[in-house]
Amino acid sequence: MLVASSVQPATAGRENVVVGEHASEDSGPMAVEGGPSGVAGFVNCDETIERLYYYLDGELTEERRTEIARHLDMCGPCVDVFGFEAELRKVIANRCKDHVPDALLDRVARALEDEHTRQSN
Repeated sequence: MLVASSVQPATAGRENVVVGEHASEDSGPMAVEGGPSGVAGFVNCDETIERLYYYLDGELTEERRTEIARHLDMCGPCVDVFGFEAELRKVIANRCKDHVPDALLDRVARALEDEHTRQSN
């Protein structure tokens, strides 16, 4: 699984990326021929947004990741949603960390050692 902090927008590091038209619902789930810009295997906005969390989590096949990345390269509204979701995941990951007190960690470690010793005897 990818960690949110390692996720970069598909357009990261690229200058002068041309943003295409926002694909409409009537583009179909996979407009193989005649999709926006005539790109084979083009994924429309609905499918991109539907699969965005799987994309962020690294749970798609390489082929599907490539299709989603291609769509994000061409679609400003979808890359905006992607950027927001990736940033939100970073914030949540950084803010939702519980600190376990050292004393508790020591007690748990001792209890595990005691249990292991008891089972060994």
